[in-house]
Amino acid sequence: MTKLRERKNNRTAVLRSLYRAVERNRPEIIGTELRSELGMPDEDLSAACAYLADEGLISVDWTSHHTPAAVSLTHEGIRLMEEQEEQRQEQRQEERGEEQGRRATADEAQPNY
Repeated sequence: MTKLRERKNNRTAVLRSLYRAVERNRPEIIGTELRSELGMPDEDLSAACAYLADEGLISVDWTSHHTPAAVSLTHEGIRLMEEQEEQRQEQRQEERGEEQGRRATADEAQPNY
C-alpha cells in the first residue's frame, strides 16, 4: 500500500505535469503519456487521478480498465496551480529582498580604509 506522503507526492506530480501542459497550450494529456512522464504505476496514477477528480481539480476520461485515457486540469485546478505559482514567486522575491538586505547590512559594517 502506498504511504500518505507518496500519495500526496503523486497527486502533486500529476497536477504539476498537467499545469506544464497547459502552459504549452496542451489542455489535455493522454493517460499513457502522463504515466510514462511520471514513471508512476497504473494503480498509483489511477488513485491520484480519482482523488484529484473527486476534488474537482482535474477531469479524467477513464478506460474500461479504470486507468486514465485522457486527463486535463479543470478551471479550479488551473486556479489552484496559478495561486501556488504566485506564492512561490512572492516567496522568492521576499528571499531575494532579505538577501539584498543582509548584503547591504554587511557592506555597511565593513570599515572604509
